[in-house]
Amino acid sequence: MSLLVTGSIGIDSVKTPYGVSENCLGGSAIYFSLAASFFSPVRLIGAIGPDCPFDLAQVFAGRDVDLKGLEKRPLGKTFRWKGAYHYTMSEAMTEYVELNVLGEAPPPVPAEYRDSKYIFLANTAPALQMQLLEQMESPVFVAADTMNCWIEGRLDDLKTLLRKIHALIINEDEARMLAGEGNLITAMEKILAMGPGIIIVKKGESGSIMCCRGGEKFIMPAYPATEVKDPTGAGDTFAGALMGYLAKVGRTDFAALKTAMAYGNVAASFTISDFSVNGLTAISINDIESRLENLKRLTQF
Repeated sequence: MSLLVTGSIGIDSVKTPYGVSENCLGGSAIYFSLAASFFSPVRLIGAIGPDCPFDLAQVFAGRDVDLKGLEKRPLGKTFRWKGAYHYTMSEAMTEYVELNVLGEAPPPVPAEYRDSKYIFLANTAPALQMQLLEQMESPVFVAADTMNCWIEGRLDDLKTLLRKIHALIINEDEARMLAGEGNLITAMEKILAMGPGIIIVKKGESGSIMCCRGGEKFIMPAYPATEVKDPTGAGDTFAGALMGYLAKVGRTDFAALKTAMAYGNVAASFTISDFSVNGLTAISINDIESRLENLKRLTQF
């Protein structure tokens, strides 16, 4: 089924213990779309300025990613982010952010995108996420991401958004902050009471965990990656593979969600193996399937 994503397209500069990558391709919509396109056609909505040095048509060459929703703003500037990771690489330390076009009104949804059934609202202001969602006709599954600055500064808007979506995908610190609760499981249950029927929490090298309103819970360990050079985009890759798989099978039942989480964890293990999107552009679906089979063997007991 049709899958739409709206999010950032960025110029990143990243430093890790394994090197530096200056002015490389980044952004939530980019990582999401590359990962999702292994499973399903993707419709991308995002904006860039004339300073964007990347040919996105070439980046997505050979992949079913529709760029009709890409808006090039002649007077705008592309989103920029600079950050650094230290020894454990568990968290990025942001050095600076320039929102640029990401702080402006989002591009309108093209008419041919409005029938999209699966939608991912990547991290941006919740009011802008709702603005896009209101343009859609009859989605069957909507998931969203958010972050601490919106939890702190736009909580009312975020709570309104939570009543309009099916799933929230965030990290564990954000879950605790949103719920005002230290225990992660209790925090997830409190968030379910705010509106979404599903919450999936990303736990980095500890994998991910899902809670559903019906009481079902599922824990998925991370793939035991031995090569970790740059964690940037791992969370967006996780969401992309997860949503891409759900759109492919056309189901969002508990069994499908569990498999989708496994694909998300595996896809993210490739992203972290190299800087920028290189870990994703160097592989095929066969590499993902092979690593998924290995994960199955490692988690059976």
